[in-house]
Amino acid sequence: MALRRYDRNNIILIFVARAFSPRGKETNDIPVARRSAQRRWSAYLSSKNSIALFIGFIFLCLTLLLRTDFLFLYPIPLVEELKTTSDGRLLGHFPYGEAMKDDLVMVYADMWIHKDTFAAYKLMRDAALDDGIELVLLSGYRSHKLQKQIFFNIKSTRNQTAIQRAKVSAPPGYSEHSTGYAIDLGDATQRETDFNEGFGETDAFAWLERNAAKYHFILSFPPENSQGVSYEPWHWRFEGTAEALREFEPARRFSQLQ
Repeated sequence: MALRRYDRNNIILIFVARAFSPRGKETNDIPVARRSAQRRWSAYLSSKNSIALFIGFIFLCLTLLLRTDFLFLYPIPLVEELKTTSDGRLLGHFPYGEAMKDDLVMVYADMWIHKDTFAAYKLMRDAALDDGIELVLLSGYRSHKLQKQIFFNIKSTRNQTAIQRAKVSAPPGYSEHSTGYAIDLGDATQRETDFNEGFGETDAFAWLERNAAKYHFILSFPPENSQGVSYEPWHWRFEGTAEALREFEPARRFSQLQ
């Protein structure tokens, strides 16, 4: 039997009203069994058992607070020892990224430096030879991985603390050598002074003091430097391009503030 238009309209209105009825009011969409269970659970929470649950929650919060206080009273020493400063320094050393491989050139086996550094070094080396001084390139670019080995392995072998080791070697990620702009130099006639303060008494060092700036090299760690690193007369960095200057700008500013 066909429905009259009036009946069809009533059915549509009923359907729409049910579909858009406000949530939170009880409707026939929820089975009777589930509605009964919800009422039982609400009654349970409103009973004396809810007081026990509340007390348990408070006790848990107090326990966590006490454990947090315990951690603050007994901090881990290693975290304090390797804490960075507000300007990013770690144990006196500024952070440095690794040079791009395309920017590095190989001087000889296992010896790489930045191409701009190498070009300036060759000019400086030739000029020194003309004055009777033979410079030796001892070290150049070091990856973060290699610097990690140099820092921690030797630290362990010498039974040094991180602070002691940082006086003579930067932690990984904080060495100027990682930029490819820093080089270590020696005197070919006095190899016993390689990597020690005795190099500061050689003719090669005296020549560098007089002439290195012409080729855009400066001594990174002079005596009593502001970064607290031991005096390294063999360690020179190249600052002959805007990119190189940008790398060492934080260190330069810091030295001027001291």
